Amino acid sequence: MQYFIIPGFHNSGPEHWQTYWEKSLTGVRRLEQRDWEHPDFKEWSASLEIAAHGFTEPTILIAHSLGVSLTVHYLTEHKDLKNVAGALLVAPADVDSPERTPDALRSFAPMPLAALPVPALVAASENDPFVTLPRAMFFAAHWKASCFNVGALGHINADSRLGDWPVGLQMLKSLETRITRRPH
Repeated sequence: MQYFIIPGFHNSGPEHWQTYWEKSLTGVRRLEQRDWEHPDFKEWSASLEIAAHGFTEPTILIAHSLGVSLTVHYLTEHKDLKNVAGALLVAPADVDSPERTPDALRSFAPMPLAALPVPALVAASENDPFVTLPRAMFFAAHWKASCFNVGALGHINADSRLGDWPVGLQMLKSLETRITRRPH
């Protein structure tokens, strides 16, 4: 199994759990964007599509924040997902809410509300400034994804001081087990 990290707005810095995972897990790659500070949906989507064409074996997408919206758009809009095995969707930024997310993210709206074609888990926090827990649960229900309340961890980012985030790694392993046991 391979892993593909999809950061959100501003990328994921050195103290972000995604960066820890990139360094500690085997078979990890990270999506790169030309401009992390000025997200453009079309440009970011093209980057993900190009990267996904390079997946040579089953891959779990590991998305955070705005990266969740990007990932869900990709999964619901593309037919050829042969090497996308599943998705771990952490702290989905509510791109539909001007009260919760900056205007710079509006090109990623609306958030898709279709069932995802691969197994998915959503990790949501009770005090995330960019999405309420009920809204994250609403997204997960529409995506037919399992949703886990991880407690009061803010935006589940570097500010949350999670290090390599062992609970998240357990969720990832749980998703991987679910995928490998799934009939083909």
